[in-house]
Amino acid sequence: MENQFLGNKDFNISNQTVTESCPSNIAIIKYWGKYENQIPANPSISYTLNNCKTNTTMEFLTNEEFSVQTFLAGSEEKKFAEKIEKYFKNIEKYLPWILKGKFIIKTENTFPHSSGIASSASGFGAIAKCLMALDEKFSTENHQPTISNLDIQKASFLARLGSGSACRSLYNGLIVWGKTKEVAESSDLFAVPYPNDEIHPIFKNFNDWVLLIHEGEKSVSSTVGHGLMNTNPYAERRFQEAHENFEKLKTVLATGDLDGFIKLTEHEALTLHAMMMMSDPAFILMKTGTLEVINKIWEFRRITSLPLFFTLDAGANVHLLFPNHLEQDKIENFINQELLPFTQKGGVVKDVMRF
Repeated sequence: MENQFLGNKDFNISNQTVTESCPSNIAIIKYWGKYENQIPANPSISYTLNNCKTNTTMEFLTNEEFSVQTFLAGSEEKKFAEKIEKYFKNIEKYLPWILKGKFIIKTENTFPHSSGIASSASGFGAIAKCLMALDEKFSTENHQPTISNLDIQKASFLARLGSGSACRSLYNGLIVWGKTKEVAESSDLFAVPYPNDEIHPIFKNFNDWVLLIHEGEKSVSSTVGHGLMNTNPYAERRFQEAHENFEKLKTVLATGDLDGFIKLTEHEALTLHAMMMMSDPAFILMKTGTLEVINKIWEFRRITSLPLFFTLDAGANVHLLFPNHLEQDKIENFINQELLPFTQKGGVVKDVMRF
């Protein structure tokens, strides 16, 4: 099936500069554990964010030998450049022109680094979109490509080979990656949108406020964490549960069962971190503030019955999820007064789900 993405051998390269933007995403059903070539061990589904994105400008120079130079917010990042060089060499068969020049990549995030928002997802998503924009320029004479005619599926495929969850950032809405019988067009090779007509309106108008509990580097990288699932004694049961939760989620999304959505989302978040704690060696990415916030959310929901809930990425920071609600001011006041004190520097990133 990967053959559908093999590159066109007939191309005409020239010096070009393209700029693309890609948002991040936050998973509801988590991806944790993978096989060779970034194949997920279980299906996942995520919301695409609206404001938290990576903006990338890619300059391609044909009169120089292949190399990559990268800049993050104006500062040169040589280690990241080495990673991108390796990535480009890995995808040459899909873009045969990719090693025939020098790349200068300038990238900037609209959100703080190490904020619990997946910068690798938005970053590799933006790079994949830039590569597809260049591919169209080199393959089509006298044509100025726009995002509307990019091959988004191939961009998702390429983004996955850089960072697994990046493949979900190429689309708006609820996005599925990994083969599941619950979504007919789903694939391990690229992400696909969840059928929009099977999503109740209540799930299309959501806020995501990220509490920055810890703003430093994680003690264990996601790459290492994924690898530890290979020896985790509970891994196979976890992968099976993800499929079971997809079946539950399909009913929840169709019926507008918000309570069911809250229960499943929080369970998935805690399961992700439980897998970390049951790895060998075990590791804990949550901080004291993470647990304090979770307990306060549960107590607030018990007292008020208002739909404030959480999810977690592979880190300490807490994504606060809540739909636009008649009593939204009460939810926001609670966050500002009761939860912000648990952040490292009073930091919160306010975003919404992108449909």
